[in-house]
Amino acid sequence: MPPPREPYPEIAPFDTRQVAVGDGHVLYVEQVGNPDGSPALFLHGGPGSGCQPMHRQLFNPTRFRAVLLDQRGAGRSAPKGSRDANTTQHLIADLELVRRALAIERWLVVGGSWGATLAVAYAEAHPARVSGVVLRGVFLGTRAEWRWAFVDAPRTFRPELFTAFANLVPPEERADVLAAMARRLRDPDPAVHVPAAAAWGDYERTLSEIRPEKTMPLPASLGVPMIVRAVPSTPYIEAHYYENHCFLRDGQLLAEAHRLAGIPAIIVQGRYDLLCPPAMAHALATAWPGCELRLVETAGHALTEPGMRPALIVAIEDVARLGLPPAAP
Repeated sequence: MPPPREPYPEIAPFDTRQVAVGDGHVLYVEQVGNPDGSPALFLHGGPGSGCQPMHRQLFNPTRFRAVLLDQRGAGRSAPKGSRDANTTQHLIADLELVRRALAIERWLVVGGSWGATLAVAYAEAHPARVSGVVLRGVFLGTRAEWRWAFVDAPRTFRPELFTAFANLVPPEERADVLAAMARRLRDPDPAVHVPAAAAWGDYERTLSEIRPEKTMPLPASLGVPMIVRAVPSTPYIEAHYYENHCFLRDGQLLAEAHRLAGIPAIIVQGRYDLLCPPAMAHALATAWPGCELRLVETAGHALTEPGMRPALIVAIEDVARLGLPPAAP
């Protein structure tokens, strides 16, 4: 693997805007770096998490015109947390609408975790609009991956955490604890959905790091009083996508990877990623002509894991050097 590169200095956007994409959704979109630079698109994870200032620092500000946006229901987009008209197909269409609004012909697409799912889905739908792809922590939206991330991996590597999570629902619901939690996240009563969202978020956050620095123990039950704190949109939207199988046929993205032939790509993958294990990254790289897999040996899932962000920055610059593909017919 090439030597890592430290993040670029903090940078403010040169452009921010609200883009109406239909169905009552308005996306927050920002651009950073060089207005005349090479276009690049950053796709956040979750689904539902939103972009952060540190994501801007992945892009060389003199070389790239980086576009960051909050997907439907996420971050600064409105309505916050909305699951209405919120599907993978809607998100793909939104990206095309934003691309056209910004008068961009092709762009380098960068995404991690759910952002990797959306990046692959978008590139398969619109390969002529993609100059290259950089992925981190590959997740292809299959049912087996959901089960691994939230059940099999924690039960194997963090059994005490899985037991605490499963014990949040009655014994008769523990055969499918994710479905049980998703039902609570759909419940209109805040006394039901807010504790479930907090527990879901803490559970996933702990699994994303090899050595979690900030952990909050899961409550003994969802009915006990909780410390009042902000609950993000991510658990609600993740549960929505879980219940709907990411709005994809099972195995669809891997089966259609042949559509990506000719698009240069690098996958940066944590060796000890519990949520998105290297097996899926390896499978995608094998099925994708022109895709390179780079493993970060000491990292888990999160972008903040040791070595992950510097390796991602190098991958972005390496793919950009490969240049644009031939013009679309």
